[in-house]
Amino acid sequence: MSELDPEYARRAIVEHTERLAEAAGAAGPDAGVPTAPEWTMKDLVEHLGQTQNWVAEIVERRITDPTQLPAEVVPLPADSGEWSAWLAESSRRVADALSDEALDAAVFNPAADARTGGRFWLSSSLNEAVVHGFDAANAAGRPAEIEAEIAAALITNHLTMLTSPTWAMQRAESADAIRGDGETLQWVATDTADGSGAWFVVRRPEGATWQPGAQPADVTVSGPARSLLLTFTRRLPFTDRDALNITVDGDTALAEHWLNNTAHVAG
Repeated sequence: MSELDPEYARRAIVEHTERLAEAAGAAGPDAGVPTAPEWTMKDLVEHLGQTQNWVAEIVERRITDPTQLPAEVVPLPADSGEWSAWLAESSRRVADALSDEALDAAVFNPAADARTGGRFWLSSSLNEAVVHGFDAANAAGRPAEIEAEIAAALITNHLTMLTSPTWAMQRAESADAIRGDGETLQWVATDTADGSGAWFVVRRPEGATWQPGAQPADVTVSGPARSLLLTFTRRLPFTDRDALNITVDGDTALAEHWLNNTAHVAG
C-alpha cells in the first residue's frame, strides 16, 4: 500500500481546513452539527483551530515527554468574522511544523505504535481536517469532496489506531470486542488510482491485526474510499449502502459488528 506523499498531506490539511471555514461561514456559528450532535459550528471551529495549534506546538518544540504536552490553548476569536483567517493561520502553522525533517524527528506518539511522532501527527492532523470538514459541510448542506487517495490514507490511519498499543490500553472495551477466533474481514476501495486501497483484517484471540492487500475473507466490503472512511468514522450509516455505493459479499453481521465496536472519530 503506497504512503500518502507528505507534501500532498500538508496541502490537504490547509485545503480541507479552508473548506471547513467556508462551510462554517455559510452555516453560521450557532448551527447544529448533525454528525457531532453535541456541538455547534462554533464548537467545531474552536476544536479544529485549537487542536492544530496544540499539535503544532508539540512538533515545533519536539516534545517527547507526555507530561510536557502544552497545557494552554489558543483562544477562538470572539468575532466570527475572524474565524476563517484564524483557521487559515492554524492550518498553515501545523502544516509548516510537520516538515519533512520533523516527520522523522523524536516527537511524542500517543498511539505508541511503530510510527514516528511526526508521522502520527501528520495523519492525525489530516484526519481532523478532513472528517471535521465533512461535519461542517454536512451541517451547511454542502457537498463534501474527499479525494480517494486521502480517504484511503485515513482508512490506513484508522486501522493502525485500532490495532495500536494505546487503543488496547485506553479503549479496552473496543479492543476486546474485536478479538476473535480467526474471523477475517476485507475492505476494498474501488476508486484508488493505483489499486492499492485494500485492507485485510484478522480477529485473533490476542487482538485484531490488519495488513495491506486483498485476500479471501469471511466478509468483503467494497466501495469508494470516501464511503468506507465515512462509515468507519460514523459519519454515514453502513445501512445506507445503496446510497454509498457499498457492496457486501459474505457475513454482513461480521462487518456490522466491527463497525459497531470500533468508533474512532476525529476529536
